[in-house]
Amino acid sequence: MRKTKMLTLGLMLAPALLAGCNTVAGAGKDVSSAGRAVTGAAEPVR
Repeated sequence: MRKTKMLTLGLMLAPALLAGCNTVAGAGKDVSSAGRAVTGAAEPVR
């Protein structure tokens, strides 16, 4: 049951995520930006 819910959620979110980065370069920028955000949030905790 849980697998079905996760699969459904993933299939619903996939088009939104793919529309956000139309190219491989765009995807790389998105991942890089997310990494910087996580690093920035982790710095004060250290």
